[in-house]
Order: sequence, then structure tokens, then C-alpha cells
Amino acid sequence: MSILVVLKLGKGDWQTGFFNVSVLVWESQNQIPLQFIGSLPSAPELEEVYQHWRTLYEALSVNLSFRRSSLPGGFEFDENDVTQVSDEEFFALCDKLKRMLNLWVDSPSFSRLEGQLRSHLNVNSEIRMIIETETPQLQQFPWNLWRFFDDYPYAEISLSPQEYKRIPTVPRKNAGQVRILAILGNSTGIDVEQDQLMLQQLTEVEIVWLVEPRRRDLDEHLWDERGWDILFFAGHSWTHPEQGTGYLEINPTERITIEHLRNALSAALARGLKLGIFNSCDGLGLGRELASLSIPQIIVMREAVPDMVAQNFLKLFLRAFSGGKSFYLAVREARERLQGLESEFPCASWLPVICQNPAATSFSWKQLQGNPQPDKPPLKVPVRPRLSRILLMSIPLTLMVMGGRWLGIWQSLELKAFDTLMKQRPTESADSRLLIIGMDEKDISQYGYPLPDDKLAQLLNQLTAYQPTVIGVDIFRDQPVPSKTAIGYQQLSQYWQNQENVIGICGSSGDAESQSIAPPPQLSPQQVGFVDLYDDKQPTNGQDDTVRRYLLSRSPGLLEMPSRCQTSYSFALQLAYRYLNANGISGVTDEQKNWRFASVIVKRLENRIGGYQRLNDQGNQLLINYRNTPQIAKQIPVRSVLEGHFDLSRIKGHIVLIGVTAASVPDLHDTPYGEIRGVYVHGHVISQILSAVMDNRPLFWWWPQWGDLLWVWFWSLTGGVIVWRLRIPLSQGIAIAVAIVVLWGVCWLVLLQGGWLPFVPPLIVMVSWIFVSRLINKL
Repeated sequence: MSILVVLKLGKGDWQTGFFNVSVLVWESQNQIPLQFIGSLPSAPELEEVYQHWRTLYEALSVNLSFRRSSLPGGFEFDENDVTQVSDEEFFALCDKLKRMLNLWVDSPSFSRLEGQLRSHLNVNSEIRMIIETETPQLQQFPWNLWRFFDDYPYAEISLSPQEYKRIPTVPRKNAGQVRILAILGNSTGIDVEQDQLMLQQLTEVEIVWLVEPRRRDLDEHLWDERGWDILFFAGHSWTHPEQGTGYLEINPTERITIEHLRNALSAALARGLKLGIFNSCDGLGLGRELASLSIPQIIVMREAVPDMVAQNFLKLFLRAFSGGKSFYLAVREARERLQGLESEFPCASWLPVICQNPAATSFSWKQLQGNPQPDKPPLKVPVRPRLSRILLMSIPLTLMVMGGRWLGIWQSLELKAFDTLMKQRPTESADSRLLIIGMDEKDISQYGYPLPDDKLAQLLNQLTAYQPTVIGVDIFRDQPVPSKTAIGYQQLSQYWQNQENVIGICGSSGDAESQSIAPPPQLSPQQVGFVDLYDDKQPTNGQDDTVRRYLLSRSPGLLEMPSRCQTSYSFALQLAYRYLNANGISGVTDEQKNWRFASVIVKRLENRIGGYQRLNDQGNQLLINYRNTPQIAKQIPVRSVLEGHFDLSRIKGHIVLIGVTAASVPDLHDTPYGEIRGVYVHGHVISQILSAVMDNRPLFWWWPQWGDLLWVWFWSLTGGVIVWRLRIPLSQGIAIAVAIVVLWGVCWLVLLQGGWLPFVPPLIVMVSWIFVSRLINKL
């Protein structure tokens, strides 16, 4: 059994090099291929030597009997150069070309790949090496000079385009005979009768001869219902040097291209055509066009070919192939035996080359005769899927990923990705409209904990004298502190009753009324805000306790249990509302229960938006847009005010928050920026509302479900196009990784404008394409 090796050169040229070279190795029919990666450096000097060689080869061919066309299509050169070319000079150039080729493939980036390849090959194994490239010069290059083929005597080379497909064919009923359509085209100046004699010496064949046929006759024979095994041509041919199109001279007055026979050749292929032999000059243009039709195997000549070389190759190949040798070994034997003619016809053994469709199986002469042999399944080559197939497959893949999102499978990952994006935003300054007065450890040591009523009353009176817009007291005070002292409580009660710009708090957390905390009894209900903070344990089934949401307002009916805290408005909303109102900006709720301040709408958080798929969205919830700042506002301790160390004139027109900041009093909450205290969370929400209304700082927004679906589908198409364009797994992985970086960057840029775009579902759908592409290659 032969080993198949596919050398993919990828994109590049002599000037820039080839940075994406890979080798795939199949040691058996159904094996997943081994793969090795490398590259080839630029080689402008090699290109120059090769072009010089082609010029001299054309010059030397002038005096020889070549199967070249009389029509223009070859190299242009100065006729005076012909007399200047000597055999010694040409042979020296051949040696130099071979030496430079092997120096090129000995480069470290490619020799490492070649070493890995050699470690998996046996010198006694038959090896079919396909060089896959779309670059005409590389197809025309004499790769047989690579010393690899000296070390592996049963290896032969063939060429393939980067795109190919498997064509279903109907087995031809040949009754033990190989059916050949032999075309003897324009033979002016050459002897094609020798070709005819060699074909006639074959046994168990049926040959139909077309001598200098008209195009109509040739087309009609190709449509023959019985089909053909081999298509043979001898005569003049050539390849246009600029267009790359191959031309056949089928008679002295008529020349055609493969495109002229496309329909007829496709019909012949469907009826079993397996091999094309074009024993004529400069046939790579023909080979490329025939390969586009997916004909399994074609033999052409790289350059102009002398008449005697063409005749000897045909004789030697037919003898070896019909004698039982495999197709590739028969070509190699016939090609190498041409070396005996090279004293008269230089580089004769460089000329024949196979053009192979990798998706087709190799065959023997006996198989062409129809002898019963078990058909081997075709090798599973990584064929590039059709783009339409990619587009079609992107839809169910997108729906599967979005279905997983609907079920909440990706929810925790999406929330963590959101947190990471939040932390990568630029640093912001503290909000100068807020002042936090925090009771720290020294305050506790000096005044006790909780802060006594008389000290709290003194603090509030001192602050009020300097006309802050509103004061928020984030300290529970539903009963006297200390409980046995009435003087301080009376002072504080009197303050509560006389001041309208102060907001107190209550709490409704807990499963019973006894666990709720009432507001100060002297405050009116309009001066109370609840301070309950809600983490994400509910939507994540207890897996995530990060505070990302804030309940701005609620209806009393939403309280799950009887509660002493009956206010409908949160602490932060009360403070922000009063500050904006004092600045001439009123707030109302619209029909969708969104808060509206002037033209700014604070959209309520609902289930199935952003990354949330299992959210209890009762009440008016806000997605907190934390400021990326070490400190949300300027902070001073209680004693700085009570002892007169702080200039209180600076608080006029500000919001003052009073809370506990001492580490010994537990009040920490997980946020995207780490653990922070409750009073700071309230400060972030107040700042978010004020900044959105007064500073145009963006609030969070998101797309509807159909928008998210289109977004994920776009990235599914992106992943599909990547695996369609790149067939090497490493290249696919690198390209997908680059696409993920781009996706992250887009999500980050949009987040800076307040948009929460899905990141995890597009990531999953793009990574899935790597596995889908491997599945496609197996099918």
C-alpha cells in the first residue's frame, strides 16, 4: 500500500517566502493524517537562476525537433543568444539550480519539517507526494531535483491545486478491455505515428483514433455513452505565458482550450474517465484546467518536449504501467530512464509530471481492465467545504449555542466576562458631588459603636448648618443608642422631625418580619430608603455572590414577607432624586416602569438581556455601572467633623453620605472591582444616575434577543469562513484566536459606550468551528 504525502505551500512567492507550509501524511486509507508545520524563506536568487534556466532551455530547443506550436506562446529571447549557449554552460546551470533548490529546502524552518516527515517514512515504501500550490512558477519548477527523491527511490511527485473535489462516477462496463480515445492532432514537423504504433502494441485495449479531428467530431466522441478510461493526445500544444491558458492544436487550422470541451469532458468523467495523457509541449496550462474538472490523474510535460523524448516516455510508461507497476512508479521509471537521452536532449527526465486530484483514488492497469479487485475507499483528505455549506451549517451551530444560552448554560461565564471587561476600562476620577463621612476604627474607639444618638445628632446639625443638598444616613437607627439614654435620642428625634433634606434607611432582608429593620420612627415615609443589596446568587443558583444589580424602586406587593421596611424607594434613588430635583430636574416613571430624568431614561433590567437568563426581574432594577476608581468620593472620618478639622463650607450643594467604614464591622460585598462596603455601593449608584443625567456618562444598554442572535450568527459565519479559507488546524486555531481577540476588543470598545454585547456565545461558536471542520473532513 502506498503512502500519501501532501505538501501544502500556501500563499507566498519567491520574494516574500512561504510562511504557512504544512505536510499531511496518510499511512493508511482511513487514518487521520499526521501533520507537520514549517515555512520556506524568500529565495529571489533561486527564482533568478530558474528563469535563466528556462531562457537557455528555450534557446537550446530551437535546433531540436520539439512538439512546440508554430503559434506564439513560448519565451521571447534574442535569436543571437542561441549561438552563445553551450552544453557545458547549460549543464552547469542545471547543477546550480539543483544545488540552490536543496539549499533552500535545507533552511531551518523547512528542514525541521522534512526531518519529521522522514521519521515517518520507510525508504522501501511507495510514496505519492502531491505538491499543492496555485502558483504557476512553482507548478512548473522541477521538484524532482529535491534530494528527498534520491533518498526515497519509490517516491514520485505530482501537482495539485488548492481546491479540488470528488466527482461521483458510474463504473464503466469494459468487459476486460481498457478503452482509449486517442487524438492525433496537428503533426506538422513531428512524428506522431510513433505514438500510434506504441498504443497499438497494447493488448486487451479498445482504441478509437481521431486523426486531426474537427472540434465537433472530438466533442461528439467524448460524449460516447460507453465512456473512456484514458484520453490520449499527441501533437502540438502550448500554454499562453500571461493568461496561463493551455491550447491544443487538434488540426492544422483549429486550436481549442479545455474550456471549449468542458461539458463533453465532464460527461466523460462522469462515465469513468480516469487518466489523461498529453504527450505534447508545455502542458501545465492544460493540466491546471483539466484539474479544475477533477479528472483523477493527468500526465503532461512541464516544458517544450523533443519528439524523441515524448515517444520514449510514452513507450516506457505504457510498458511499465500495463506490465503491473503502479501508476506513480510507472511514471517515475519512465521519467528516470529518459536520462539516457540527456546528452542529446538536456533535462529530458525533468519534463513529465503528474497532475493529481487528491480526492480521487489511485488505480492500476488491471483495475482499468475491470478485473475484480476490492475497491479501496478514497483517502480522507481535508477538502475545503463549499462556502454555501459553511453558510448553511452556521445557522444550526448558532441556534445550538443560543439554545444553550437560553437555558442559562453560559450565564456564569458571561457574567465573569462582563466583570473582566469592566475592570479593563480606563480609570475614572472620584465624583466631586459626593462626600462620604465614614466611621472608622478610631471613631469607634473614641465614640463607641454604634455611634451614640447625641453624637449623630451633633454631626447632623453641624452638617446641616452648611447647606448640603441632601444628607443620607446609612446607619440603622430604629431605636435609641444607647438604649438607656433618652437625652441623645430626643436630640436626634427633634432633628429627624425638623429636617426635610435628610434620608434615613430601613432594611427588609431576611425571611421573617423580625429580621427586617424599621426606619427612624420620627422620619416621614418620604424620607426613607431601603438599603437592601442583591447579589447574583438567585440567577446563578448560589454560584455567584457578586453585586451587579441595584433595586431602585419596588411596589409594596413585591415584599415576599411582612416587613417593617415598607418604603418603595431605595436609599440611592432617594438621594439622587432629591439632588436632581434641587437642580431643576424632575424624575418620573414611564409606561415601561423605567425612571426618566429629563431626557435620560434609566432602563430597568429585565430577564434575558445581556448575560442574564434566569433573572428574577421584579421591581425596577439597575445594572450598576461602577466607576473604575479607587474611591467613589472624597472620604473623611466622623471625628474630623465633630472636632472641626474639616472645612464644612465645602459641602454646600453636595450629597453627604454617612456610614460605617471600619473593617471590624462586617458590610463587605463582592463587586466586579473586588470587595467594597455597602455605603460605597450606594455611592456608585448615586454617581451613576447623576453622571448619566448631568454629565452624559453612558448608562448600560443591550440588544434584544434577535439582535444578540444576529451578532452570534455573524461570528459563526466568521469562524466558518476561517475554516473554509484555512484547512490546516494550526492556521485555523491561530486565525480563530485572532478573531477572538478582535471580538474582545469590539466588546470592550462598545462597553466604553455603555453597550453590553455577548462575548461568550460568539467565542463558543467560533471555537466550535474547529471541531466542525474536522468532522467535515471525516465525512
